[in-house]
Amino acid sequence: MSDTQTLIENRPPSVACLFLDRVAATPDKEAYRHPVPPASGVGPDDWRSLTWSESAERVFAIAAGLIALGVHPEERVALASSTRVEWILADLGILCAGAATTTVYPQTNTDESAFMLSDSGSRVLIAEDAAQLTKVRERRHELPELAHVVVIDPQSIGPAPAGEPEDWVLGLAELEARGAAYLEKHPDLIKERVSAITADQLATLIYTSGTTGRPKGVRLLHDNWSYMAKAIHATGLLSGEDVAYLWLPLAHVFAKVLIGGQIEMGHVTAVDGRVDKIIENLPVVRPTYMAAVPRIFEKVYNGVAAKARAGGAAKFKIFQWAAGVAREYARTTQDNFRRTGRATVPASLAAKHKLADKLVYGKLREAFGGRLRACISGSAALAPEIGYFFAGAGVHVLEGYGLTESSAASFVNPGEAYRTGTVGKPLPGTEVRIADDGEILLRGPGIMHGYHGLPEKTAEVLEPDGWFHTGDIGELSPDGYLRITDRKKDLIKTSGGKYIAPAEVEGQFKAVCPYVSNILVHGADRNFCTALIALDEPAIMAWAAENGLEDRGYAEVVAAPATVELIDGYVQQLNEGLQRWQTVKKFRILPRDLAIEKGEITPSLKVKRPAVERSFKDLIDEMYSGTREA
Repeated sequence: MSDTQTLIENRPPSVACLFLDRVAATPDKEAYRHPVPPASGVGPDDWRSLTWSESAERVFAIAAGLIALGVHPEERVALASSTRVEWILADLGILCAGAATTTVYPQTNTDESAFMLSDSGSRVLIAEDAAQLTKVRERRHELPELAHVVVIDPQSIGPAPAGEPEDWVLGLAELEARGAAYLEKHPDLIKERVSAITADQLATLIYTSGTTGRPKGVRLLHDNWSYMAKAIHATGLLSGEDVAYLWLPLAHVFAKVLIGGQIEMGHVTAVDGRVDKIIENLPVVRPTYMAAVPRIFEKVYNGVAAKARAGGAAKFKIFQWAAGVAREYARTTQDNFRRTGRATVPASLAAKHKLADKLVYGKLREAFGGRLRACISGSAALAPEIGYFFAGAGVHVLEGYGLTESSAASFVNPGEAYRTGTVGKPLPGTEVRIADDGEILLRGPGIMHGYHGLPEKTAEVLEPDGWFHTGDIGELSPDGYLRITDRKKDLIKTSGGKYIAPAEVEGQFKAVCPYVSNILVHGADRNFCTALIALDEPAIMAWAAENGLEDRGYAEVVAAPATVELIDGYVQQLNEGLQRWQTVKKFRILPRDLAIEKGEITPSLKVKRPAVERSFKDLIDEMYSGTREA
């Protein structure tokens, strides 16, 4: 048996077991860093640290506090909070109590929050602040199983409304104090609870953000997370000396899987979910690796391009040249590595790359903190041209692939041998095959147990022999690299019978247009393709200031004829590289960007096509009005 097989097959039954092992192995090593804003509200944050033993003290207190509240093994405890260190401590506390976490995005509206709490049968809710507490206070009488609400920020609790039970709401610090007192009387409580956890017990319920109807609760067992932790270790991508920067929403499976991986590896994680602080935090945290979604890399690329343009024609020309060199360098090194095992380039290209590095790339790497070995990109497809740009600039973006139903990480690109435009190879222990219609099927220890309370929906995607139907279309290379071509249900078939993968067209547009925020290509059952385009506000407003539109607001700028002409130029550039039936014949610039609050994008920034098409149906109809459908 290989070392990798041994590592995975001899995994413990739960991440709770892994956590106890980690605390015992490196109690005084730094585990987490988290920001504390200045009391005055002005100036930089003060970053504080928790060692593994300090983290364990709080985790065990939370676990014991939940047990003292009457939470039993496999009962659900919901977490509705943004990404912060308390989220991780609470989640580990839930797991160490033998219970299961129901993750709830803080942006979720009152109606859907109530549905998730009711459907999951959650006994306790750990809420971040007043906004989350208010949602359940409004629906308390519809949630008879919800026995307590624990609020992370205690100043948010406020006076109890009439009729609310006295002990229904308490602060996180109070829960921890109760737990600490309980542990004094029952010192072996946590060890006993953790040792009693079996691999097939429910650990997490994550509700998928469906495009229609109610979300489905994905049942992930303790063994799913334990496997993921060991499989991440087996990839060799991370070490115990890494420093990770975690900002992704922890209610999403992509961020959730990182917790187990960190515990297994024992490295440091800096936690701050404030997206508007990423640029400020990176030079402070100086991470060695970071997980992100494609939109972040698109925003960085657009920001760098806009800054270069603002510096004048000469500076922008240098950036364009350097971007071209980066892409050529990345393609050449990756092609040569695939053929020979060595990332070599011709001397002339090496010389150009060295100069471009001095002029452009070095500054870009410093913006990421200067120590970044690699970024893991997931949740949606990264436009290859943007991936090649970062690769050539020395910011190595390793794309991965997985779904909530597969515990997030099914594929990842191998370090030095990564291939831009693919999602890499399956994690050790995961099997893959491509169905006759091109659909990707997965099987292995990461696959969900099923949808909560929905056996019919489970049977639609999970075969009796364990093969899971992903709903994605893909291709496998002879040596096992997977390329995702589109969502099965998102493939467009024109009225002329041609199939089009909209994600491919959208990705190419993001690579040529530095002003785009979101784009949705439409054309199902139509005789040509159209596009709805939302523009990135900082980038387009910077352009507007340089082009005589500095006195106008965003909505006026995007509607201006000069802006339409600008974007039309990029659409024509896109069309030059497409097959005739793929080309975008008409487009409309949206008056605003897509919004999580309107249900048009998910909290992990994926576009929800049906919702966008409903929101902007009038613009779509307008583009097709007066045309004869074939």
